[in-house]
Amino acid sequence: MGKVVAQASMSLDGFIAYPSGGVGPLFDWYRNGDVEFHDNEPTRGYRLTAASADYLRPVWSDVGPSVIGRRLFDLTDGWGGTPAVGDAVFVVTHRVPTEWVESHPDAPFTFVTDGVESAIAKAQSVAGERIVALTAGDLTGQALAAGLVDELRIDLVPVLLGTGVRFFGGFTGAERLLENPEVVQGDRVTHLHYRIREES
Repeated sequence: MGKVVAQASMSLDGFIAYPSGGVGPLFDWYRNGDVEFHDNEPTRGYRLTAASADYLRPVWSDVGPSVIGRRLFDLTDGWGGTPAVGDAVFVVTHRVPTEWVESHPDAPFTFVTDGVESAIAKAQSVAGERIVALTAGDLTGQALAAGLVDELRIDLVPVLLGTGVRFFGGFTGAERLLENPEVVQGDRVTHLHYRIREES
């Protein structure tokens, strides 16, 4: 069964976006290098430093399905029906966007109306040994509280946003210990990879 990994760029004070959903300087590191890099859509190109590219390449190539929230889906319009990374997307929502589904009949998107735990279970059922990528924010907070997250990948950006969407949402679960991180220093970003310590 695939590991559940939450990953996002995060400010030093814990935010992954402004309240509006904009990311400001949090994504600058995707454009400040010499290495050409692409997600699933060839027209969406990035220019990473060698260190960031070497870090990100094996991570993205190992992603199978993603679990995202309705807010990210709406902000990106479902990336036009092509997942940014991986080959399937499970969207946690209270309401299925029927018109979008009808206009994107071949898009590998599944809308899950019974919560994040159900969405993760559905994603893991098709993931095999691949990673299930989880959107940071409220979904990650809920999944952490339910003990469903295996690893955290935080791309720490040297900025203080002051307000916005928190990486862990409103997480109020029990204390969790993490293993020491693997650290990769990029330019205007420090990549941190944590494994969540198994409870004894």
